[in-house]
Amino acid sequence: MTRLVMLDPATPERLERIKPFLPEGWEIGTAASRAPADQLAALDGASFAITGDVPVTAEMMAVPGLRGVHKWGVGYDNIDCEAARAHGVRVLRTTGSNAVAVAETTLGLILAVNRNIVRGHVGIQAGKWRKSELSPTSMTLSDKTVGIIGMGYIGKALARLLRGFGCTILYTKRSPLPAGDEAELGVRYAELDALLQNADVVTLNCELNDSTRGMIDARALALMKPDAILVNAARGGVMVEADLAAALRAGKLRGAGVDVFATEPIEEGNPLFGLEHVVLTPHVGAISADSFVSSLTRMIANLQAVAEGREPKQIDIVV
Repeated sequence: MTRLVMLDPATPERLERIKPFLPEGWEIGTAASRAPADQLAALDGASFAITGDVPVTAEMMAVPGLRGVHKWGVGYDNIDCEAARAHGVRVLRTTGSNAVAVAETTLGLILAVNRNIVRGHVGIQAGKWRKSELSPTSMTLSDKTVGIIGMGYIGKALARLLRGFGCTILYTKRSPLPAGDEAELGVRYAELDALLQNADVVTLNCELNDSTRGMIDARALALMKPDAILVNAARGGVMVEADLAAALRAGKLRGAGVDVFATEPIEEGNPLFGLEHVVLTPHVGAISADSFVSSLTRMIANLQAVAEGREPKQIDIVV
């Protein structure tokens, strides 16, 4: 029997949804909680594991018999890849699978902040009609300059969504796109500082790595226009949360939309709590019920390949 474990605690109903997709001779279980002891206990006797947000530590990689860890999604910064290499554990992801969902979430946060949708909703729920109050900070997206930090699958999907708004789209990444790709997407390369200085909307859609960690700090935020907004649907560690909170309190930015945090679930003392010009969502960017089957099928196929001594889908291989 081949055992697969969901490291993010799953309900019995969710496990039942997954069972029909398992190969013959496979069984599925889940961790009782996110606590390290429960995570290790869940991996006992497991050949494979799937993680969404739960960190996969070096101690977990050392569990005897573990052969592969699959990320449900794309970002693998919560997985200790060096430990995986040391213990011969394969690490996989579903590259590009959530690009449209994250791009749509990014666009949704842009519109929610720009149009004061959440502030208006909260006001009405509290019995207040805040139309005049919200007018000075309500802006349109059409014909504005949007700066996308990161132009991978998600950045490209966002650029395509922005076409209908007539935006000027700047982007930055380690290596500029070929000219033909830029023309097809309607985007123009800019160095980071120039992008921050010229964009009315800045979106973070990049990976978290050594070069991007803490990239959006007080210095970077000071370069932005005071009536600009920032949206982070990448990873919490790309942005210094305390610096963003300070900039918002000082009126150096008009607003922000944040879907990802340095610590998740978000802690009570997070500096972004209680700021009226911020829309906070619980890392829902990659969630899409209508992609459940395709993502699950792809993950199971990758893990089955490892189990049978075959190579999984090439673009999904991390380790």
